[in-house]
Amino acid sequence: MQQVQLSDVEARVYDAVAALEARGQVPYPDLIAEECGLSEEQLHAPLHLLTEKNLLHREDSPMAGLDFGPRFCAQQLT
Repeated sequence: MQQVQLSDVEARVYDAVAALEARGQVPYPDLIAEECGLSEEQLHAPLHLLTEKNLLHREDSPMAGLDFGPRFCAQQLT
């Protein structure tokens, strides 16, 4: 299996998403930012890069009228 190299910030963001999921919390950008100690503006680039690397995937709200923004979920490795 090929390893993906992550920057320190990308690793922090990925770990934050995984920690939120492990606690049963929905990984919305504001919670991810709080968990890893970044502002939501600083979070944009690492989320995009982790999505491009297929380590996170973005899910938009499935319910009309209840859009709390996108959530980012860690890919389950098989």
